[in-house]
Amino acid sequence: MKRLKVAILGATGVVGQHYIKLLANHPWFKITALTGSTSVGRRYVEAVRGEGPDPPKEIAEMEVLPTDPKHVDADFVFSCLPTEAARELEPRFAEAGFPVVSDASAHRMEHDVPLIIPEVNPQHLNMVERQRKNRNWDGFIVTTPNCTTVGLVLALYPLYRSYGVRRLYVTTMQAISGAGFPGVPALSITSNVIPYISKEEEKVEQETMKLLGEYADGGVKPASFMVEVTCTRVPTVDGHLEALHIETEENIDVEEAKRVLADFTSLPQELNLPTAPRRPVIVREEPDRPQPRVDVNAGSVPGMSVVVGRVRQGKLRNSVNLLVLSHNLIRGAAGGAVLTAELAHHMKLLRG
Repeated sequence: MKRLKVAILGATGVVGQHYIKLLANHPWFKITALTGSTSVGRRYVEAVRGEGPDPPKEIAEMEVLPTDPKHVDADFVFSCLPTEAARELEPRFAEAGFPVVSDASAHRMEHDVPLIIPEVNPQHLNMVERQRKNRNWDGFIVTTPNCTTVGLVLALYPLYRSYGVRRLYVTTMQAISGAGFPGVPALSITSNVIPYISKEEEKVEQETMKLLGEYADGGVKPASFMVEVTCTRVPTVDGHLEALHIETEENIDVEEAKRVLADFTSLPQELNLPTAPRRPVIVREEPDRPQPRVDVNAGSVPGMSVVVGRVRQGKLRNSVNLLVLSHNLIRGAAGGAVLTAELAHHMKLLRG
């Protein structure tokens, strides 16, 4: 198979480093361009921020380019740009003919932009044809969800599909790496929990409805159950832990619900995509799991499975409580986008 040339926009940040780790030996994709802003013209190894793994030598020596379509030689691009930069720059790349797979929030909720978790709503990728027609673009933009939304919806979807959902209550305990580099100031987060993350609760609620919505006639009709979210920041490094209380349309048996979760697979597993974990949802039986420090890299592709635990009956026969853990920088960012690109490539949406 000919490997497609890929550029990473905003490659010098923490998420960009995870893209490089995932793509360094990818069988389908090859990194040919890295872009930045203040680091343009420098070698990547000199420009990189954070403390991620050392990049391969050929990547380390690459020059950081301006984030401009004229400077990029690639078949498609990954974008991990900050929100405001993504809002301006991603459409320029799409207009210039580049497929853009973005983990930025700038375009997620636009009516003709797919928001994708590959195991949950692969059919939403068909929206790109409508987007191209609406905007007269040769390229397109596909987005992946907020890192908190990803773990929530990937664990919720098998139960939603089997039992329906009437109400959902979520409390998150989000790692400091979710705030980017250098993250939350040490004196703010050490020995502390911050019970507010700006605009996070609104993102999670809106994105959940779009992801679980019904695709028809080139668009998505959002799901309509009630969801309430409280987001907090806690002093763990990687891994968002979320407590879910789910009220279902039908009565739910806990042991059966565990089997539904543990047995769940979807199109990426059927296609054996390179970054697809064999089990998207791992169910733990221990009363004190999952834990970020020991479970965040679980699964056949480290960081790409979500880990569910403490699955227990609620007060009502149609309710269940559980905890879900996801790696916010891998499944919730770089890994989720790479898997989305693999699915798009299978659907012949990427040029090359």
